[in-house]
Amino acid sequence: MSIDHGEPMRWEQLFSDLDARFDDLADAEMMAELADRQRVAAGAISMVERIGGAVGRSIRVRTVAGIAVTGTLLRIGPDWLLLQEGPGREALLSLAATTIVEGLSAVTGPAVKGVELRLNLRHALRGLARDRAPVSLVVAGGVGEPAGLYTEVTGTIDRLGADFLELALHAPWEPRRAASVRSVVLVPVAAVVLVRALPLG
Repeated sequence: MSIDHGEPMRWEQLFSDLDARFDDLADAEMMAELADRQRVAAGAISMVERIGGAVGRSIRVRTVAGIAVTGTLLRIGPDWLLLQEGPGREALLSLAATTIVEGLSAVTGPAVKGVELRLNLRHALRGLARDRAPVSLVVAGGVGEPAGLYTEVTGTIDRLGADFLELALHAPWEPRRAASVRSVVLVPVAAVVLVRALPLG
């Protein structure tokens, strides 16, 4: 009975093939696990964190009102962002009214936590009310027939409630005086799309 001296070679070849396949499978499994971890990590990132990575950069924000605002992102809060549209021109936008954000980099910002979580849109509006600065306020939904996408009103925030503000309507170039106020309207904070502080005069 003769011994087939080729047999060990076939075994070596088989094990070499198995080793190569095992390495390929291990690499594929590692890449799949890495991709899965990246998906899980991305799934934990909030919109605030994602947009927050663009602080200091120029971005474009589209809103439910059909208005697009372009400017440098100055700050972001738990439910708002502040853009500088130009020298002395800033727009405070509601994140809830944001539909598309363009111009983000690959950088993601830190999570909003601690005291910053309490600095919501209502608190930002409270600062404007305290300053008695005239504002331009855009709310979703228009007036007239047919109704438009948004309504823009100008005036001074007189009062800020738990979930609403009262705006004294007057011409943007006038300070708030009883004689210049046409009426006072209530606006739910949830309806606010964007606010611009207006210069007097």
